[in-house]
Amino acid sequence: MKRFVLPTLLVTLLLQTSAGALQVIVWDRDLQTKLGYGELSGSKLNLQLVTDYSGPVVVLFARDGSEKSAYSGLAARYDGVLRNGQLGLDTPGSADNVTLSKFLGSFKLNLSVQGAGQNVTLPGLKIAPEKDLKSEPKK
Repeated sequence: MKRFVLPTLLVTLLLQTSAGALQVIVWDRDLQTKLGYGELSGSKLNLQLVTDYSGPVVVLFARDGSEKSAYSGLAARYDGVLRNGQLGLDTPGSADNVTLSKFLGSFKLNLSVQGAGQNVTLPGLKIAPEKDLKSEPKK
């Protein structure tokens, strides 16, 4: 089953990419939980990353045809480890994990990491004060 999940995921990811955008998605090892997402803006990759996860991850890169020559040598998938908000990649030719920042530096890209919050807020949605919730009669 895993053989079919990854190609399907990659095709879906490539179809969703906007023109001229390098994107990265960080998943847990089983490809069940998305742990991070980032897009390239200029020469900076802006990455939102879950900070309270520690363990093995899969990092997927998606790029359009014009970027393939600009980032030659960039594979579509890397295994890695996420610990304390730091992402390390297993790269060919390196015995140890390489930080994502150092890895992107080899492509002349900078990294900006932001912690991804667990709370979801929607525009126009207001939370009622606690006292109002307590005073309402139960049905």
